[in-house]
Amino acid sequence: MDLRPYRPETDFDAVLRIWREVGWVEKADEHTQGLEAFMSVGSASVALLDGDAECMVHWTPGSIRHTGTDLPFCGVTAVTTSRIARKLGFATALTARALVEGIEAGCAVAGLGMFDQGFYDRLGFGTGPYEHRLALDPGSLQVDVPYRTPVRVTPDDWRDVHAALTGRMRPHGSLVLRPPEIVKAELLWIDSPFGLGYRDGSGELTHFVMGPAKGENGPYTIWHIAYRDPGQLLELLRLIRELADQVVSVVIMEPPEIQLQDVIRQPIRGRISTRQAKHEVSQRATAFWQLRILDLDATVAAHAWPGPAVAFNLSLEDPLAGILAGAGIGGDYTVTVGTPSSVERGHRTGLPLLQATVNAFSRLWFGVRPASGLAITDRLQAPRELLAELDVALRLPQPRLGWFI
Repeated sequence: MDLRPYRPETDFDAVLRIWREVGWVEKADEHTQGLEAFMSVGSASVALLDGDAECMVHWTPGSIRHTGTDLPFCGVTAVTTSRIARKLGFATALTARALVEGIEAGCAVAGLGMFDQGFYDRLGFGTGPYEHRLALDPGSLQVDVPYRTPVRVTPDDWRDVHAALTGRMRPHGSLVLRPPEIVKAELLWIDSPFGLGYRDGSGELTHFVMGPAKGENGPYTIWHIAYRDPGQLLELLRLIRELADQVVSVVIMEPPEIQLQDVIRQPIRGRISTRQAKHEVSQRATAFWQLRILDLDATVAAHAWPGPAVAFNLSLEDPLAGILAGAGIGGDYTVTVGTPSSVERGHRTGLPLLQATVNAFSRLWFGVRPASGLAITDRLQAPRELLAELDVALRLPQPRLGWFI
C-alpha cells in the first residue's frame, strides 16, 4: 500500500472529490470552506491509487473525562474512501496508522462515530451506550423558569461556540476536541443554521443551542448544546419552548443529566396522536459511537473505588496487533480496582482471571455495560464472583460524549 501524510497543496482537491462522492459535502462554498478549516488542524494520512489520494483518515486531539479525570483523546474524525478504492484495505490501514500516531502523541483513549457496527471492531473499538434522540413539540415542554430574550449565534461565532463547548458542564465520558477550527467546520456544514443563546456581562457566550432549521415549521434539529450548570440547561429548554409560536417540532439528543420525558407534557399521548404524521413525536435509542483504550495504565488509574479493593489477573487481546505487528495493548496484567486503581505487567498467583478483548474491556472500564452483561454478549469471561464484584466496583454513569465525532 502507498500510504503517506496528507499534503494540502496536492491532496485537497482529491479529498474534496472523495467527500463529494460519499455525500459528506455538496458543492456549496460553505461546505468547501468547512473542509478547508477541518483539514487545517489535526493529523491526516492518505492512501494513493495510481498516484492520487483515494482514501483519507483524519484524527483530532482532545480529552475525554473519566469520572473526574480528563484523559488525552484521539478522535478519529474522518474515514473516507472514494468509490473506486473500496475493499482494498485502505481504511483499515490508515485508521490503524492514526491510532499509532495517537499513542505516540500520548493519547490514552480513542473514539469515533461509526457508519455501522462491526467494521471498527477489528481495530479494538467497542460500542458506546444508547443515546436517546427525541422529536417533540416544543410547546409541550414544562419548564418553570423565566424567559429571557436570547442573542443570535451564527457560524461566524465559531470561536465562541468552541469556548462554550469546552467550558460546558462535563459529566463522565464527555468529550472536548481541542482545535476551534473543528467547530468552524461543523458550523459551516450546517444547512439553514439557527443558533440562540446567552452571553454574560462581558460578552462571553455561556450557553446556547444550534443546528439546522428545516422549513417554516421545522423540525429544528439541535446539533450543539452547551451549558455550565442546571439552571442554564433549564433556561435553554424554556427558550426551546418559546419556539412553539411557529415551530411544530424540535429534535434534540437527551442531555446526560436529566430524563427529558420528565419535562414533557403527556409524552405518551403525544407519540400516539402524531404517529406517522409529518411532525411525529418520537423517541429513539441508538448507539452510534465507539471507543477503545490506548494507554491501559493511564485509563485504569483514572478510576477510584473507595470500597474494598478488587484485584484480578487480566488477559487482554488487542485486534490491532493483527493489523500492525507489535501494536496495541494486548498482554497479561494484574489490575487492582481501588484507591488508587493500578495495573502491573504479568499475572499474580491466586487471583481470578478476566479474559477480554480491548473492545469489551474499554466498554467495561467506561461503564457502557456492567461486567455481568458483557460476559453474555461480548468477548469477556471471568468467574461469576469476580463479575459480581466488578459490577459494584465499576458502577459508573453511562459515558456521554456531548460532542458529535
